[in-house]
Amino acid sequence: MQIQEPNAKTPFEWIGGEPVIRQMVDRFYDLMDLEPGYAALRAAHGSSLDKARDHLFWFLCGWMGGPDYFVERFGHPMLRARHMPFKIGILERDQWLACMDQSMIEAGIDPVLRERLKTSFFQTADWMRNVGA
Repeated sequence: MQIQEPNAKTPFEWIGGEPVIRQMVDRFYDLMDLEPGYAALRAAHGSSLDKARDHLFWFLCGWMGGPDYFVERFGHPMLRARHMPFKIGILERDQWLACMDQSMIEAGIDPVLRERLKTSFFQTADWMRNVGA
């Protein structure tokens, strides 16, 4: 990923490193549990969100240029292949994006970085769709 603030070497530094990514990821999954507007997204995640919280945190750290925790544990992310068992349509994509945007706002992510991340997240989330047009 090539999103950088002029004084930061990586998006990982720009966002504030692990503590901010953890805060953002935890809020993302908390919102998924709490907000009825994310019900379809929540339903796709099974009974516990603990594993998903860690996986997304580990992935985002490396994706943003920080420690590559996910790759160290599991190898290449192969995002589409790993998500293929789950129904991901336009509804799930849009709920994921809205939930992530809300979590970024609540975590106080720099608005410029947030807009750039939203673009990258949309491209990835749209690529993950495996049902619907």
